[in-house]
This record gives sequence, structure tokens and C-alpha cells, in this order.
Amino acid sequence: MNLILYILIALVVILYVRRTLRIRSIRQYRPTEVEELLRARSAVVLLDVRTASERRGRAIGGSLHIPLQSLRGRLGELEKHKGKEIVCYCQSGNRSASAALLLRKRGHTVANLRGGIAEWNFAHR
Repeated sequence: MNLILYILIALVVILYVRRTLRIRSIRQYRPTEVEELLRARSAVVLLDVRTASERRGRAIGGSLHIPLQSLRGRLGELEKHKGKEIVCYCQSGNRSASAALLLRKRGHTVANLRGGIAEWNFAHR
């Protein structure tokens, strides 16, 4: 019985480490860096993956909105942005990292807004 428990714990640890390493491989922008990209009119698209109710509170101007739970079914909407870097954001940066991993798998160039809209708001108060 203990052996099975140890195997399960090892499996969970391996999966956690694997996901952490994959997320770390995604470029992380600070809010000031995203602002610079937007000011320079770089080939960048902001993608808000929060829920509609979260977005009503505050969103970054000009960002696209596709909630994370809808992203798989709406990937076609992002095909026209294939040559641009898609910077994903959510409330804290966790869901957006998942979105970025999915988009990268589909061949997009992606990044994540570190700290999400919470850090963006803190930088803009």
C-alpha cells in the first residue's frame, strides 16, 4: 500500500515540475514592457482570458477577450494573428500561462503578462 502511495506522490511531483518548466519557458513581460510594446506599435496582440464578469471590472484597452474555458473552441479567431506575438493576461498570471501554453502548441508566438491585470493595475495607480 505504501508503494502505491509513493508512486502517486512521485507522479504528482513529476507532473508539477513538468508544468512549471513549461510555464517558465514562456516569455514573461512586466507591465512596463507591455506598455513599451504597445507604444512602439509592435506586432503584439493582448489576449484577456478572464471571465466576462472579471473583464467588466477593468481591462487593458484594445485587448481581445476569449475566456480560458472557451479558448480551445475559439482558436480559429486567433489565426489572423499568427505572425504576431500574443501576450496573454488574466487576474494574476496563472490562467494566462495555461492559455499561452495552449497557443504555443498551436504554433503561435506567445508571452504572458507577469502578475496579470493585478500587477498592471498596481503599476497604473
